[in-house]
Amino acid sequence: MQHPTTINITLMKKLLTLCVTLLLSGTMVHARQAASDYEKLDAYYQRVLTDWNLPGMAVGVVVDGQLVFSKGYGLIEEGRPGRPDEHTLFAIASNTKAITAAVLGMLVDEGRITWDDRVVTHLPYFELFDAYVTREATIRDLLSHRVGLGTFSGDVIWYKSDIPAEQVIRNARHLPRAFPFRSGYGYSNLMYLAAGEVIEAVTGKSWMENVEERILRPLGMDRTILQTADLQGKGNFATPHALVDGVNVPIEWEDWTHVAAIGGLISSVHDVAQWMILNMNHGIRGQDTLIRPQTVNLMWTPHASFMVDHSRDQDFSRHFNGYGLGWGLSDYHGRLSVGHTGGYDGMISEVRMLPKEGIGVVVLTNGVKSPIGAITNYTLETLLGMEARDWSAQMLPRANQRWETEDPRITAIRNARVEGTSPALPLADYAGVYASAIYGEINVRLVNGMLELEFEHAPELAATLSHWHHDVWEIRWKHTHAFFGFGTISFRTDNKMQVTGMDIEVPNRDIFFEELKPVKVR
Repeated sequence: MQHPTTINITLMKKLLTLCVTLLLSGTMVHARQAASDYEKLDAYYQRVLTDWNLPGMAVGVVVDGQLVFSKGYGLIEEGRPGRPDEHTLFAIASNTKAITAAVLGMLVDEGRITWDDRVVTHLPYFELFDAYVTREATIRDLLSHRVGLGTFSGDVIWYKSDIPAEQVIRNARHLPRAFPFRSGYGYSNLMYLAAGEVIEAVTGKSWMENVEERILRPLGMDRTILQTADLQGKGNFATPHALVDGVNVPIEWEDWTHVAAIGGLISSVHDVAQWMILNMNHGIRGQDTLIRPQTVNLMWTPHASFMVDHSRDQDFSRHFNGYGLGWGLSDYHGRLSVGHTGGYDGMISEVRMLPKEGIGVVVLTNGVKSPIGAITNYTLETLLGMEARDWSAQMLPRANQRWETEDPRITAIRNARVEGTSPALPLADYAGVYASAIYGEINVRLVNGMLELEFEHAPELAATLSHWHHDVWEIRWKHTHAFFGFGTISFRTDNKMQVTGMDIEVPNRDIFFEELKPVKVR
């Protein structure tokens, strides 16, 4: 087993020596008490891991262009020995989005595109709910989540499926508008998938090839991989976990290769730190300018704004909150905060930077009940020399309520169940092929006297159907899923008692099965 702690002792000694001459410099406030700060943080991280019942995590702290602290806590996999370290691989999920935006920024720097290029110029098949929006949507709109789609709308198309990126984007035309074009914010993975396809259309190389050539190699991120097929070759990788009845259960890695531009990177604390350092140095690494400072600045400019309630006190004395191009932006105790979070099946991550102060934090975890915000807030306040609030104690009750209390929508379904009913039709009448405009075929089969559910493009979503009441069945998944569990299918019939379709309801916050709306075709 590798030693779990890596602290750059040489750098720490240099920083402490510099403190004598820089005592009056406000920019070095975080360096003057570094040794005691990191001892305090180390103890806090360990306590948080235990309090949150998290399998494992790795934390890295960047100060003034150096990874000065990195350590792993807990386990790589529940039930097995082995602790993560700074090189342990985790899925960073949507923290990939800033890298997708950065590659497009490089293409802007090279004069090959502009931020305001219309998407249809590069992707003629791109189509949304409205002809005007389809025609006018720009690369800038894709990256700032303002085209008009609802948050997470359409994720059910690509989730655990083998549908190619282009087809996912084509299917997006069937998704409803959630708000007027450029007049709201809807976090859209599908639009980042489109952004990745723009990169390929412009360069003639895949998103993966561009990321490898333009970012991973120049930054020395040699542990970072782009597909789960490479995990075994790299070794030292964490296992994702679902939370089932309060117990962390190891689950399989999901292959996001076909939607990599959304969140496909698998990386480590050490490698993510190199990415953070590049950004806090405004796109410059050594003598090389990978991204022009003006481009980084634009990516850190709010393009979509969220309301802040100025009538009451805000955490961090916040005055603004918004989204740039691949980054979340806000003020943090009077300082610019740049960051993002990432959610993958069984893994949650966060990157947060205070660029002016040269401080950054990365937290990678292998569980779904994750203290990412508690870790980053406590770390930043400590390094700023503030009296850090116990963010873990403040945030844990809400997390417990989310993960240990049943979703009220599920409770409502359970409470409405009518015992002693029977299906209106023979089981064979419900079997057949159902077509979803946004997805494809979903099959219901009668196997050994039971109905079974099969998704054409996602074998992992296979399930058996257990009669619930009337023409409603409970979905019993054959595999454990991180983001959802209980669900039902309600079959629709016409006035001739012919089955015409079904409604799938799986209450959760991430994957919206109700968008499928399958219609029976045979």
